[in-house]
Amino acid sequence: MRTVHVTPPSFPSVPPDQPLAPRDRQTWQVLCGDEAHWRLGFYSPAESSRDAIRELETHDCPELFLLQRGELTLVLNDGGQIRELPLSPGRPVLVTAAHAGYCPRGPHTGIALVVERDRFTTCYHDLAELQPGGD
Repeated sequence: MRTVHVTPPSFPSVPPDQPLAPRDRQTWQVLCGDEAHWRLGFYSPAESSRDAIRELETHDCPELFLLQRGELTLVLNDGGQIRELPLSPGRPVLVTAAHAGYCPRGPHTGIALVVERDRFTTCYHDLAELQPGGD
């Protein structure tokens, strides 16, 4: 397991009242935020199937996912049971479980808007660790 601490300000400086320029084919891009409160980004995984996912991440706070385009499926650990949750347009999901995601139509073909805190800790777990019988 590895741990990453995010501290404010954890987002780029952007000009106010101007369109932001997201980058294509990037798994995670932090777009903007409000120091010591929240940050917002785009999540677009390179993985195309659950089998390609090797680790799940957990945060010490919830984060909100909202599908923007394409298809994106979250892989969640529910008490040692791994389940898949396809995101639906216009239906946000508040995530507290260990998670990762994949785009079933190919790398970076789905994009979700993610809102999270500006300060948090993330633990990355090998997927095998989280399943019953894992170390």
